[in-house]
Amino acid sequence: MDIIWLGHGSFRIETAGQVLLIDPWLTGNPALPEDQHDAALSGATHILLTHAHFDHVVDVLALSKRLNIPLVGQYDLMGHWGETEGVDTVGFNKGGTVDLNGVKVSMVAASHSSTFNTPEGIRTGGTEVGFMIQSEGKTLYISGDTDIMADMDWMGDYYKPDIGILSAGGHFTMDMKGAAYAAKRYFNFKTVIPCHYKTFPILEQSAQVLIDGLPGVDVIEPEVMKAITL
Repeated sequence: MDIIWLGHGSFRIETAGQVLLIDPWLTGNPALPEDQHDAALSGATHILLTHAHFDHVVDVLALSKRLNIPLVGQYDLMGHWGETEGVDTVGFNKGGTVDLNGVKVSMVAASHSSTFNTPEGIRTGGTEVGFMIQSEGKTLYISGDTDIMADMDWMGDYYKPDIGILSAGGHFTMDMKGAAYAAKRYFNFKTVIPCHYKTFPILEQSAQVLIDGLPGVDVIEPEVMKAITL
């Protein structure tokens, strides 16, 4: 399994012959140079969405049409876009699991918000979620944008993820201290990868607090377009 950070909350996951784009943000993403966009998208098979905020979905409709691949996410938003935008979608909901050509993706709760702009004003895009991805004998938890929440207790116990990609930049999500607390209290990760940080000055710029808070866990500060092989 190769995990490739595209900056901010965006990832490329290469596993079991599939290439999953997680919340791919290209347009205006200050962390991902334009000359890297094609490489970031190459061979993509699915686009997974955690929620509808611009920094997660601004490019996804165009990418789905251009690459001819489905959008995978919360049922209400997928249904709306499937009807109004003519894109291929896989809509499901919290508690559900879909099989993406051998890669199993389960939808779990997050604690955030999920809205997007339309000509008629702001609309709610279903609800914010996270994902548990099971592939190659590993379980990867993608928190999506979230605060610490009690649901992490059963999620950690039930799915037993060994890898965690955690939003940890603060202001809009957990900060590094909060992410360390959640990882230590609710999960038994072997590897933790922080995200949703560094992008803007308002966000945390270093993962050192997370590293210091999780002794015995391999906390990897990702580099844009550099594969983490697990």
